[in-house]
Amino acid sequence: MTFLEMLRAAAAQNQSMLCVGLDPEPSRFPGPFKDDAGRIYDFCATIVDSVADLVIAFKPQIAYFAAHRAEDQLERLMAHMRRAAPHVPIILDAKRGDIGSTASQYAIEAFERYGADAVTLSPFMGFDSIEPYLKYQGKGAFLLCRTSNPGGDDLQNQRLASAPGQPLLYEHIARLAQGPWNRNGQLGLVVGATYPQEIERVRSMAPTLPLLIPGVGAQGGDAVATVRAGWRPDAPIIVNSSRAVLYASAGGDFADAARRVATDTRDLLQGARVVPAVAIK
Repeated sequence: MTFLEMLRAAAAQNQSMLCVGLDPEPSRFPGPFKDDAGRIYDFCATIVDSVADLVIAFKPQIAYFAAHRAEDQLERLMAHMRRAAPHVPIILDAKRGDIGSTASQYAIEAFERYGADAVTLSPFMGFDSIEPYLKYQGKGAFLLCRTSNPGGDDLQNQRLASAPGQPLLYEHIARLAQGPWNRNGQLGLVVGATYPQEIERVRSMAPTLPLLIPGVGAQGGDAVATVRAGWRPDAPIIVNSSRAVLYASAGGDFADAARRVATDTRDLLQGARVVPAVAIK
């Protein structure tokens, strides 16, 4: 199955748009795991097992593993997710953004070393920085488009005087991803939940692309507004929540607490779906 096929299948099987981000911080681990970087795999695998039937995807953030010299634990975790939840796609959150042979090595890292189904990328060096990943047929690549951080305005919300219609930079990225860059139907976009009006704008410019939407939960994004802005019956959205799920409890019930939060978030997202008028025609 291609990444997009896996995504649609997981959405249908688990009735979900919720992605759980795996951002392990040992200082926030519960009970016996606390402050022990050697237990990153154990903590994350327990979370995976507790929510595997509730999610559309998992999204491990590579920096949280690399910072603790835990890349070997990430490899083990990827293998565990394949066994425990083979129907759930895995998005490696790496935000790579280089060109040439370096980009090719990063693609090997994501798709061969870790076996991810998709990866996040920074597109600001142009199509050269995307192309090496597209050589892996069936894999996905999510391009940073309109991110959830306030500093995103510094670049993403600036107008391009040289482009037709003088679009904002994030609008231009959306058009490229929907159009000439999406040669094999592998691209998606990252759009922050803190900007629902801009999610809607991106969706209008990229009507068929999957959208990866961080910022719900601890970052304060409005889950209902997010779904209504981005979800369409024929265009999936992947709404990420990390800390709110991972650290739902500091006690021995952390797995059960994570499942409760994931269930509530999954149900809230599903309940927010409204078929737009344009889709009814």
